[in-house]
Amino acid sequence: MSEYLLEVKDLKQHFLVRTGWFSSKPLKAVDGVSFEIKPGETLGLVGESGCGKTTVGRTILHLYKPTSGEIIYNGQQITPQNIHKFRQEMQIVFQDPYSSLNPRMTVSDIVGEPLDIHKLYGTKGERDARIKELLRLVGLNSDHARRYAHEFSGGQRQRIGIARALAVDPKFIVCDEPVSALDVSIQAQVINTFEDLQQKLGIAYLFIAHDLLVVKHISQRIAVMYLGRIVEIADADEVITHPVHPYTQSLISAIPIPDPNTARARKRIPLEGDVPSPLNMPSGCAFRTRCRYATERCAQECPTLAEIGPGHRIACWNPHE
Repeated sequence: MSEYLLEVKDLKQHFLVRTGWFSSKPLKAVDGVSFEIKPGETLGLVGESGCGKTTVGRTILHLYKPTSGEIIYNGQQITPQNIHKFRQEMQIVFQDPYSSLNPRMTVSDIVGEPLDIHKLYGTKGERDARIKELLRLVGLNSDHARRYAHEFSGGQRQRIGIARALAVDPKFIVCDEPVSALDVSIQAQVINTFEDLQQKLGIAYLFIAHDLLVVKHISQRIAVMYLGRIVEIADADEVITHPVHPYTQSLISAIPIPDPNTARARKRIPLEGDVPSPLNMPSGCAFRTRCRYATERCAQECPTLAEIGPGHRIACWNPHE
């Protein structure tokens, strides 16, 4: 039996995009991503908007059919033919709590829908009791079950989404930027809810976000993504305190610091140029067009993840500590 709950190996997700009347090109949203997640662990996945983070999460769950690669859950490879067997084990919490909940359904119907689909209750009384238990688990009360989604705040709506994901008792949840649409004060409460649930239920998370401080708070390990590829992956503290890839270093240098004296003393590492289009990727390393350390080799060969320390892997020909 593998020590990992989830293993992703060389995952690719290419979308065919029409570029003319009779022509089309592949958009490489995810282009060879590999990582592992242990039971009860949180892996944070960070990067700029458009780098493919959400596509990774949705492809793992087969909301998008993978172009190629392997997704192995609990020792079994997931395919389009057997994905239905894993629906109870793997769930998702979507980014926008305003659009991910059906406005025509009560909270009871929203949270109870997975129970109905998977037939996880015997009587209506058991169904109602399970829904009330799930609402209490995420910090809501049983009276909320009779109300509609539009009657709640953003944070409460996201808690409803979490309760819906928990309904089938999953062991792995993709958290697709679940706090980015919320106020900062509410973000902390929702993150604490995720952490409490992980301690109580032993759930593993793939936590997708673009805010490194949020990811550091909740994650044991962090993977940094750029244009469809993971460029650095290590323990959360290691990534924040000792980033090695130039892209990671630039992201870390942009994190706001509340102390003005420390902020003035810190050297900002700006990125030059614009993010290349995934329809017209640069040759070799995709980051080379914005990298201050790029060499001729970077234009000719695409680096693969290589271990530079215990559990610390980077994809770079010219790492700089």
